[in-house]
Amino acid sequence: MRILHTADWHFGRTLEGRSRLEEQAAFMDELAAIVRDEQIDLVLVAGDVYDSVNPPAAAERLFYEGVAQLSEGGRRPVAVIAGNHDHPDRLAASAPLAGGQGIRLVGLPAPGLLQFDIARTGERALVYALPYPSESRLGELLEESMEEEALRSAYSERIGRLVAKEAAAFRPDTVNLLMSHLYVMGGAESESERPIQVGGAYTVDTKSLCAPGVQYAALGHLHRPQTLKAKTVVRYSGSPLAYSFSEAGQAKSVTVFDAAPGAFVEPREIWLSSGRPLVKWRAAEGLAQVRSWLDEGRDPHAWIDLEVHIAESLSLEDIHSLRKSRDGFIHIRPVYPELEAEAVRERQSSLPIDELFRRFYARQTGGAQPEPELMTLFLELMRQEEDGGEQAGA
Repeated sequence: MRILHTADWHFGRTLEGRSRLEEQAAFMDELAAIVRDEQIDLVLVAGDVYDSVNPPAAAERLFYEGVAQLSEGGRRPVAVIAGNHDHPDRLAASAPLAGGQGIRLVGLPAPGLLQFDIARTGERALVYALPYPSESRLGELLEESMEEEALRSAYSERIGRLVAKEAAAFRPDTVNLLMSHLYVMGGAESESERPIQVGGAYTVDTKSLCAPGVQYAALGHLHRPQTLKAKTVVRYSGSPLAYSFSEAGQAKSVTVFDAAPGAFVEPREIWLSSGRPLVKWRAAEGLAQVRSWLDEGRDPHAWIDLEVHIAESLSLEDIHSLRKSRDGFIHIRPVYPELEAEAVRERQSSLPIDELFRRFYARQTGGAQPEPELMTLFLELMRQEEDGGEQAGA
């Protein structure tokens, strides 16, 4: 049988207030085409269907219409679990209706395996579907007094016991799969995932997922596609769209693999083209360089994080002009080399950043004072820069 693994759709998510719904709808159309072209027998969606526990109506409509398109009226089974962004009860609320279309929606961890009979090959797939297993969703509590290393070990061991218990029902004549949404040790993170571990407490060792019989572990949560080093195939499919500039330059994909009872699984990536890329522009030569790139048509469909080095102040008119010329500008951050040098010189005087900017502006304009709107804009940009630095270091 041929299986497709995807996750982390995050329907309803925005990028600094910019809607991504059109891109997400294009992804669903592309995914449906892949499913048809690749003759997929089973689709696994490993959590974070939505970006919040209370998604907008348009996001829910896109999800329901999308999975219905994937199932083609029940001819192809689709299994979906809740991630840490999803409300488990809300995701599973329509399970009775969806089940009639071959769509299995699993909101909370529960005993038992999902069973799918594939008419095309005559094979059966057994799936242990483990939605985001927070301590509250597992119905257990960690001891508050435990050290972080002990917390992590206890959590990982509990996941291991759950997987081993359910995997005991796997059979040698079935395709045996695990699907979950969690953070596995060794996975490469980006800034766009909401942390699901407290320190390292909710980190799972790959050994906990490699119970006897598991042929493939389909994971969600990390947005970079990656296969982890383990005794069996443990893989994150990644998100279909880039959701933060920490993912700039990443190619997005879904994972497809052929599976037969007892056979080794070799996953392959099918690259996606439907999302707008996220790019970072660093204009060391100033606004003229930015305008030259715009004239050249550089990254015409991208969302852009712009850092521009300038000797004089960046006016509101300049910013409005840039945004008018291209709707893809998300951040426009001026870098003032002279201001930075002056900040170093003035550091001992402990002058606040707004006063340093006023002095810099006066020197560049022959004594003029910046307008209040410009000061507000500058301080907001500085605040964004500080927040971005803190997130990158977290």
